[in-house]
This record gives sequence, structure tokens and C-alpha cells, in this order.
Amino acid sequence: MLFATRPRPARVMPPPGSPAPPTAVRRGRRHSAAAVAAGLVALLPVMAAGGSAGQPYLQPLLTGGITAGSHGAGGDPGSVLGGVAVLPARRDGPVAARPPSAGQQRWLAAGQVPGSTPAQRATAVRALLDLRLLVRPDGAVAAAWYPGWKYAWPRDSSWVAAALAATGHGSAALAVLRFIARVQPPSGVWAARYELTGDGPVRDGRPDELDADGWFPWAAWLWYASQPRGAGGRPTAAVTRQLAGLWPAVRRAAGSTTSLLSDHGLTPSMDYWEDKVSSSSVTLGTAAPLLAGLRAAAGLATALGQAADARRWAAAAAQLGHSIQARFGRTGYQRTPVASSGADAAVTFLGPPFAVANAGVRRAVAMTARRLTLANGGIMPGTAWPGDPGEAWTPETGFFALYDAASGDRAAATRWLSWLAGHRTAYGSLPEQVNPAGQPASVAPLAWTDAIVLLAMTAGQRPLPVP
Repeated sequence: MLFATRPRPARVMPPPGSPAPPTAVRRGRRHSAAAVAAGLVALLPVMAAGGSAGQPYLQPLLTGGITAGSHGAGGDPGSVLGGVAVLPARRDGPVAARPPSAGQQRWLAAGQVPGSTPAQRATAVRALLDLRLLVRPDGAVAAAWYPGWKYAWPRDSSWVAAALAATGHGSAALAVLRFIARVQPPSGVWAARYELTGDGPVRDGRPDELDADGWFPWAAWLWYASQPRGAGGRPTAAVTRQLAGLWPAVRRAAGSTTSLLSDHGLTPSMDYWEDKVSSSSVTLGTAAPLLAGLRAAAGLATALGQAADARRWAAAAAQLGHSIQARFGRTGYQRTPVASSGADAAVTFLGPPFAVANAGVRRAVAMTARRLTLANGGIMPGTAWPGDPGEAWTPETGFFALYDAASGDRAAATRWLSWLAGHRTAYGSLPEQVNPAGQPASVAPLAWTDAIVLLAMTAGQRPLPVP
């Protein structure tokens, strides 16, 4: 048996009609006192307007965007760190055009700006420039530029590396991959998040998140597959050397995943929901990335002539893939192998560009999209999501845009991407959430959303490789 399940702890819910507090679950981004205070200040007008029984809680917008400069929101130099300034939390009014500087234009021209419509291309330009600021000089990626988010999550960072590679910014992608590799412990299992200095993981009590052991090899493989080839389609000597530098981290990640595939089961782990309930059972949010990572690691092993590792990880991937199909497939690919666990946006990880989707996965993705689409048009993480049920999350909405684009359903992908582009802040940045009133909420920009949207737009124009 590959999937072990522990009893799920009881969830304590607020009394019926109570407004959700400003510190409600938000993909596990635990707020500092300053962040909570800022949220409370932004929330005061909502409370005064009757944010109580019968009224929806409207998550405030904490940041409107970021820019390079010495003064941030309200001209406050205290909001600036490392040359990045926070813009005011403006979410109303037309998107303000911020023409790229000469340096930004050169950087954009060095890669590709994806998008099949003017709105998509404008969104892509801002997403790329926001990532350029969120990626620090040594490759550390800030999830967002706000207390509680200003850390490097290996999961988010891996997606950023993949997006940068797919849009032609291979050097920046390599820097991100090198940072992730540098903070990897000898066990091969990354902590949930790390200090941007790379000095070590954040000691906040949250457990390790195994999904990074899948996302990192996948991102390294996509980077490798995206690099220019030399004569005969072979990689250049420089690319081969760079891959060899990433290889020890890939090998440790794949090795740790393989070690979990035994009669004792795949160890439960906190996944991208980052809630305690998700760590009590193996979820699609962990199993699917690990499957993509094993397949990617096998491909990289083959590229480097590591035949024994390639065979080992290909066999482990086949074993895990069979178990996912047998255990999750029998319940329609719900969040866990338990039939009552509900739909989860992570079902998209079982399809393109991470894998070739079988008929069951295709049906499950379509069903999940219907069940998770909210009145505001966006997607919630899952039917059992413990956070505010009216909040749409942009990463999860982007999952479906990426799946549809990579599957060839460009009309569906365009609808998701249009929704995302239409819910940016007044500065054009993609927020983490969209509240029930259809307003951008939480932080903006969010690096993970930027990366997902860029990959979806790229997949809409050319096929992304599937490991």
C-alpha cells in the first residue's frame, strides 16, 4: 500500500454568521503583527459598513504592486528593502499603465513576452517585470513583498524558475534553481520556506512540504529542455555543465521520494493548502508533483548518462503512477483516496504539462472546475477548503488555465486568463486572491500566480514539454 492515512483532526469552525477574521487561512501565509495590523486597518471600512452576520467578509488588499525605487506606499522609505518599493493598495479604477524603463525593455526583449491578446500581453509584461523584482540577485524568490510572504518557498520558486525558463530567461531561471539547491538539506526534503538570505529555513513550527521534491526536478528538467541546442540538437557543453551542477539536488530529491515508496506507505505531508488537516493524509497536492518529479529526474538522469538512476526513478514513477490511478482514480481523483474528501484543484497536476491525462483525469478536471468555480468567476482550492469559501485564489484559477492551454483547449484557457487579467490591481499586478465582491485581495503581486499565468500563456502559443 502506497498511501497511508492518519485520523483527521477535528476542525474548529466559527459560529454561524460570524465574519471570518483577518488571520483566516491564506495558503498558510502566517502574518506578522504588522501584517495583521495593516489588514485590520484596511478592514475598518468593511466592518463599519456592516461586515457582520449576513454580510460577506471582504479580504482587504494589502499591497497594490511593487516597483524599483527608494520610496514606496505614501512615499514611505520604510516600505523599501533591497531596491523594491511597495505600491499603495489600490484595487479600484482602470489599470494604470507603467511603461517599462529602458533597462526593463532590454530585459524583456532578451526573452519572449507570451500572450495571444493585448490584455494577455500586458498582463505578461507586468508579471515578468514583477518577477524580475521578486527574484533577488542570488536567485532567492520572495513569494510576495509583504511581511509573512517575504520568504522563499521551494514550491513557488520552482514554478518561477520554470516560467522564466519557458519565457527565455534561462540565466535567471538557473539562478533560482541554484538557490533552491543550495538550501536543500542532506535529507533531500526541503522545509516549507526559507529566509531570503539563504541562511536557513524559517523556524515557525510548520512541517516540511514534500511537494518541493517533485517540483524542483520538474523545474530543472523544464529549464534543461528549454535551453538552446547545438549541432544535431545536442545540448551545449555549458548547459551540460550547468545541469551537472544541479544534479546532486535533483538526485537527493528523487532519492528521498523513492525511499517513501514502500509497504509502509507514502508519508503524509502538508501540501500547498498549508493547513494541518492536509498533513494527516496523502493528497493529490503531494502525490502528483512527486510523480512529475520522478519522471523529470529519470529524464535528467538519462541526459547525464546516469543509467542506473534513470531506471530506478522510471520504475518508481511507474509504481507511483499506478497507485495514484488505483487509489485516487476509484473516487474520481478527489483530494485524498477517501471518497468524501472532495474536489481539489491539484487534480490539474495529473495532466499537461506535467503528464498525459487519461480519460478519468480529464473527467475529474472538468468536474472539479465546475464544483470549484465561485460566483465571482474564480476558483477556490477545494470543496473542503478551510478558509473563506467566497474567496477565489489566483494560483488555483491559473492551474486550470495552464491545464486547458497545455491540453489544447485554448478557448477555455483564454476565459480563465481573461478573468485573471480582469482582476489585477490598479497597478496591473496579479493578486493572491479575489474577494466575493470581485476585488483584488491579499498581496499583489504573488510570484506563484505570475509564474503560472506566464506558463499558461506560453502553453497557449506553443506546446510545453511533458516529462
